[in-house]
Amino acid sequence: MKTKKIPMRICVQSKLKCPKFDLFRIVRTPEEEIIVDLKGKANGRGAYLQKDLAVIEKAQQSKILEKHLAVPVPDKIYEELKTLL
Repeated sequence: MKTKKIPMRICVQSKLKCPKFDLFRIVRTPEEEIIVDLKGKANGRGAYLQKDLAVIEKAQQSKILEKHLAVPVPDKIYEELKTLL
């Protein structure tokens, strides 16, 4: 029997390659809105962050998501990520 392939993604802050399920996906939709995609299937440009408080806080300070998504990321997104931990 074949083993199931585990999708791997790279965290934009820590640059670590992790299983997709261990990361948050933040998406810029075609309407220029920023959302946290819990299912991993939302339409738009996505960036991944590890499910770690230190990584989320560092990403907020360095504004790495704004660079990857090319739009300003509101603070409420970072607060939502912290509550999802």
